[in-house]
Amino acid sequence: MKTDRVSSTPAERPPLSRRRRRKAPLWSIRGQVAPHTYVIMACIGIAVPFLAWVAVNALGTVPRIFMASPTDVALRFVSWLSNEGFGADFWTSVSRVSLGFLASLALALPLGLLSGTFKPAEALLEPAMDFVRYMPAVAFVPLMLLWCGVGETSKVAVIFVGTFFQMLLMFADDVRRVPMQQIEAAQTMGATRREVVYRVIFPSAAPAMLTTCRITLGWAWTYLVVAEMVAANSGLGYAILKAQRFLQTDKIFAGLIVIGVIGLVQDQVLRGLHKVLFPYLKGR
Repeated sequence: MKTDRVSSTPAERPPLSRRRRRKAPLWSIRGQVAPHTYVIMACIGIAVPFLAWVAVNALGTVPRIFMASPTDVALRFVSWLSNEGFGADFWTSVSRVSLGFLASLALALPLGLLSGTFKPAEALLEPAMDFVRYMPAVAFVPLMLLWCGVGETSKVAVIFVGTFFQMLLMFADDVRRVPMQQIEAAQTMGATRREVVYRVIFPSAAPAMLTTCRITLGWAWTYLVVAEMVAANSGLGYAILKAQRFLQTDKIFAGLIVIGVIGLVQDQVLRGLHKVLFPYLKGR
């Protein structure tokens, strides 16, 4: 007996819009999640360490002199905010990090663009940058004091040294990842060397370079405490170091949380700027 077969030719299949689409699993490789799912998972990622902190303090396994409770940290922050000069510390640290980071960016951006585009520039710059970037920024503190004095310049210089060399090398790598096909196509159409650099290479590398800025801005904040060890009398890093001398772990935790929040806000601003400037990369 002959059985009829269901045809599977494309012409006889129902349109894609009428077919049931299989939902991708949540943990698929490089998959996407709904915005509300993302927010929920982000909240879980923040809540779990916080709850672990609360549990450790509630069990009393660690003395409070070594690990202050969330309540102690909140009370210390309120005291710091009201009568311990938090505003001055906040703006001093933000200005130091901003100046050091912007100075690094202003110099590293053109040099990284040159180094990633032209081999002679790479040969001139990258070996020296590779040599210096392995030197710890802390080791430059005595030199900064000798060269720049004990004012604001020395603190900004430490942040500059801690970020500039890595930023330059990462910018150069971002530029080198621009596909050669784009450059050759522009040259075929008669573009000059200057036009290739500024109308092809730089726009193509700009999204990756902005991501590099996000990474190196985090490094700038990590060097803040080092910078404020240089004869400082204000700033968030200075307040943390001063609290350490008096075993004020609640203020140390408060300072660390404040720096983390500032860094998170700045990172989200740069991420939003990335989406605004490069909307064609959405989903990548």
